[in-house]
Amino acid sequence: MAGVVAVAATTSEVSAEPIQQPKVREILKHLALSLLMANVIPGLLFYLALRIESIWVALIIALVWCYGAIAWRFVTKRPPSGLLLISVVGLTAKTIFAFASGSTFIYFLQPAVNDAIVASLFLLSLATARPIVARLATDFFPMSPEVAGRPRIQRLFWHLTVLWAVICLTKCGVTLYLLESMPPVQFVAIKSILILVVIVTGTAVTVEAARRVAKSEGLLYKQPA
Repeated sequence: MAGVVAVAATTSEVSAEPIQQPKVREILKHLALSLLMANVIPGLLFYLALRIESIWVALIIALVWCYGAIAWRFVTKRPPSGLLLISVVGLTAKTIFAFASGSTFIYFLQPAVNDAIVASLFLLSLATARPIVARLATDFFPMSPEVAGRPRIQRLFWHLTVLWAVICLTKCGVTLYLLESMPPVQFVAIKSILILVVIVTGTAVTVEAARRVAKSEGLLYKQPA
């Protein structure tokens, strides 16, 4: 598809906004940057602070990073990514619970609470004009408002929002069950494996569904013959 679509109008031609057809490399780069800011860096800061100081210092440092990243994007007049906002909500809730209780059990319970909160946000967003996946979409695939408003794209956003709400509720249920039935060492090991399987499966379904819709809408870059 040509980069610019020309529309004939009486005595002149008006160029419409070009449809972006990014390469897979560009999409992965865009995604990697979002994940780096929202998950990788705060995770590394948390781990380093935990090893050097304590879990309480680690929570504060990770939270300060996330809020600082949001403030920096506002100062530079760029909207914060959806992934970063979700990380801030989850980490804020975990920090409040941790400091309010001072309990190891509450600390291990926090991921389940986080998943429950995120699932609730996903489900509540279905009642709005833009479900959460629609707000997160530009973190993964650059698109114009015109493309995001297409009927098939809108249906994809809705279905994926439901999918990830179910995934978050599944993670929450798995965490609660394992936490109640296993000692901490087994809990951490088995939970990590099961949650990884759930996330990988959900990601595979998401990527395939998005690929099919993007292909049918002519949004994927085609390598010249």
